[in-house]
Amino acid sequence: MNTQITESAVIAIAGLVGVVALLFLTITRFRWHVFLAVLVPILLFALVPGVDRKVFVAAFEQGFGRTVQSIAVVIVLGSLLAEALKHTGAIERITLTMIRWVGEKRMPLALTFTGYLVGIPIFSDVGFVILHPLVHSAALRTGLNMSVMATGLVGAMMLTHAIVPPTPGPLAAVALVQADMGKVILFGCIICLVASLAGWMYALLVGPRLESPPSAEFVGQSFADRGMEAALPTPLRAFTPLLLPLFLIAGQSLLALVLPADHIVNVAMQYLGWPVVALGIGVMLAGRNATAEQRGDRTGTWVENALRTSAMMIMVTGLGGSLSQILRQTPAVDVIAQGMASTGLPAIFLPFVLGVVGNMITGSATVGVITAASISAPMMPTLGLSPEATMLAGASGSVIVKYVNSSYFWVCTSLSRMPLRSALISFGGVTFVTGVTAMAMVFTLWSLGLI
Repeated sequence: MNTQITESAVIAIAGLVGVVALLFLTITRFRWHVFLAVLVPILLFALVPGVDRKVFVAAFEQGFGRTVQSIAVVIVLGSLLAEALKHTGAIERITLTMIRWVGEKRMPLALTFTGYLVGIPIFSDVGFVILHPLVHSAALRTGLNMSVMATGLVGAMMLTHAIVPPTPGPLAAVALVQADMGKVILFGCIICLVASLAGWMYALLVGPRLESPPSAEFVGQSFADRGMEAALPTPLRAFTPLLLPLFLIAGQSLLALVLPADHIVNVAMQYLGWPVVALGIGVMLAGRNATAEQRGDRTGTWVENALRTSAMMIMVTGLGGSLSQILRQTPAVDVIAQGMASTGLPAIFLPFVLGVVGNMITGSATVGVITAASISAPMMPTLGLSPEATMLAGASGSVIVKYVNSSYFWVCTSLSRMPLRSALISFGGVTFVTGVTAMAMVFTLWSLGLI
């Protein structure tokens, strides 16, 4: 039985180039929704002469189904956790706690650490919408400008949003390359911490030279400014729903390496560290922070919002799985992998470059990481890359660079009240620095054989 979509490497590569080019064109020029922008080019691939359409359809369905079944519930739970943390005031409590721990004299560092944590469950632009009143208040109180105060936060929040599950982009990439989520969380957190500190140092170096005064118009919008800090959840109740699932998922992978498979702890952690259970626990803990007024109808709205957000990501992830399976059944995989090897460059840079290109053209880290994972996944055996290295390299590339075609850039620029030049240097610059630093960390861990 024939399992090749086409025997011709030229047809396969031309089809792939056409799919990617049309994907980027429909998003940037025609402003299509990402679902249609991914679906239509894949369907047009089947019309290329020399393609066996019966095999193509089977590969499409197989890739879609296999990818979605492994990640759909996890994406919904991750989105629901983000909704709960956002609406119960947990994000603001985490920020105030970080400021107390690090100290008001080191406020930019405290906000960088906040961004590092908040970006894990929350979409980065939503995180900045929640936190910008506190950033303006802190800048006015300390006499620092917004470039110094906000740049580390913006860079760190984008990093963990793009690299560390359970935000949908990293979850999608994990599913597409079939990586171990626990290892991705463990090493992703290490990578993002180092890169976040690089972003903070960039803010201290560049920020004082830029015009970016804080605005008093946002003062009084946060719980703290209104004297309502007591209404926020305690630090323990704010941090636990976020950190406990990460510890369970990463701990399960770590313990599997050091304990026998039949050890009682390992057996228990195989269940508790299953992302569905771990995130389910996080959602229940976050829900306990809801006020009496929020319970019932409002929490039902959170679920509906999470399902709406998740539906798009699940479908796009499934389409990415379809594209990967289609490529697996063409000669394009071997030809591209061999071409990469002939350049003499380390193979780890292929998913990184794909992530950079995807993000730079579309302005979306999610599109960048999904594009990198979809195209790189079939080539991993030939390139000698592990799923974890492939995913982390592509995700690091998807951070570079946030500028005028990025919705995140405009959210941060408008809410920080920065002039465009200052924002390009601050936010564009920090996402370049953090992305390059993250990739340097990925390359180091890969070279040492840790991923």
